[in-house]
Amino acid sequence: MTPTPGPGQHAMTTFVLLHGSGDSGWAWHLVQRELQDLGHDAVAPDLPTDRADATWADVATAAAHAAGGAEDVVVVGHSAGGFAAPLAAGRLDARLVVHLAGLVPQPGESAADWFDHVGWTAVTDDGPAATYYHDVDPALAAEAMARERPTSERLGTEPWPGPPWPPERTRYVVTAHDRFLAPNLQRRVAADRLGITDPDELPAGHCAPLSRPAALAALLVGLAAA
Repeated sequence: MTPTPGPGQHAMTTFVLLHGSGDSGWAWHLVQRELQDLGHDAVAPDLPTDRADATWADVATAAAHAAGGAEDVVVVGHSAGGFAAPLAAGRLDARLVVHLAGLVPQPGESAADWFDHVGWTAVTDDGPAATYYHDVDPALAAEAMARERPTSERLGTEPWPGPPWPPERTRYVVTAHDRFLAPNLQRRVAADRLGITDPDELPAGHCAPLSRPAALAALLVGLAAA
């Protein structure tokens, strides 16, 4: 029998942590540890984003499978993981989707088109270390870059198969020191595509799961509890 949480306690949530383009589940390993220390479960699958024949449906299947039948699920999509998060959430009947510096898609939109559609421009052109990992420990940043995986062309051009996830069951976390997706762009995406005019913010660069894992985990737990 599962014990009932007492006053001030919350039932265990399973966080399904979805990586972005070029990454793997490893990118979330520090946040996983923090969430587990806070009494929750967390899974961070390697999505088949590097597979030439993979579709968004395949990515959603892999994400949903990783949850292992969990009942209380929050799906978190980082960056391009925002394309996978609503699809996985639909399969899992998740109670919340959290976009972390997320690419929030519209039905029929490809990941490649997303950048033009939202008016993205580069914040810096000083290379991956300065763009993505400027606030990450250098040794950890080097390991992350060594672990980079290719992203299939098909996922870049395939229309997103929607439907949109309900905005009332969605939160957006702006990475306020981001050099890849400008913070103002993130705020505009949250407002225009989700109707969220009060997004949560984290003082971190684009790769917040590596630079601010404890703060990010605490924020995610707070969002789940709310």
